[in-house]
Amino acid sequence: MNKDLFYSLDLNLLRTFLVLSQERNMRKASKRLFVSQPAISQALQKLRHHFDDELFVKVHGGLEPTPFAQDLADAITPHIDGLAASLNRNQEFDPKNIDMPVRIAVAPIVLTCLSGTLYHQLQELAPNCTIELIGWSKTTHDEIINGEVLFGINYEIDTPKNIYCRKLLDLTSKIIVRRDHPVNQAIVSAQDMAGYDIASIIIPGWNDSFSLAAEIMKREGVETNVKFRSEFTMAAVDVILHTDLFLPHSDLFPTQHFPQLRAMDAYVNDQPFHYSVYSYHHSKYRHNPLINWLHQQIFSVLHSQIYNK
Repeated sequence: MNKDLFYSLDLNLLRTFLVLSQERNMRKASKRLFVSQPAISQALQKLRHHFDDELFVKVHGGLEPTPFAQDLADAITPHIDGLAASLNRNQEFDPKNIDMPVRIAVAPIVLTCLSGTLYHQLQELAPNCTIELIGWSKTTHDEIINGEVLFGINYEIDTPKNIYCRKLLDLTSKIIVRRDHPVNQAIVSAQDMAGYDIASIIIPGWNDSFSLAAEIMKREGVETNVKFRSEFTMAAVDVILHTDLFLPHSDLFPTQHFPQLRAMDAYVNDQPFHYSVYSYHHSKYRHNPLINWLHQQIFSVLHSQIYNK
């Protein structure tokens, strides 16, 4: 049986051969390949043995390819160049080339504040893609793992080992109330809100069975009741518009769109209370250009929502 010259060849040697045929100089080839000249000489010896041909002979000023080497270089150059172009093209990213649905799962407390602005920004930069924003649910982790959801946004939660999370930005706690609520000051503490009940937003997988605001107030010595809970931010907004309940939220809340509401800074131990929002995706996409681009765009939108009100 004849020797299979392809499958028995170290393809690194083929790259060395191609560079030698182009440079026709050991020093230049070693510089281009970032290896020593002895390493180039050793590779050439292996190539000569593999092809049973001298391949290159020394001439004044460098190397001259044998007829076999010249024919081989002419034959493989288009294929190697095509392989290089394919690999390098995978490193180039242009959002205008995104032509698939991008499904993003978002925690309810972020969804209301993000949807319109994010859509406009992504459509401007990636006009050929379809944006699918869905609420974060108890099955979102599984949907990220099996590819049904590409990207997620939520508070810091426990995740399976094959889901990777990165911090997007820190939020500052706010108390949202109707404009004529009895408590009317810029900064409030747990004691200031004593006697008033909570309308809480449920974030599946994060606060299914508790209210962070209620727990913080309890630690501050103030008992309060959670009188309304919903996964729908607008449902909680409707409740506080017509009652003295208050809605724990953050500086993401778009008060500029709700003239009947106002926001007060929520202080704990005489300091603003901060917590973080994270992005989530499959760990295999840690270096994926689309994922990194999405992370940056969402950070940009959230940042502008907070600081450009």
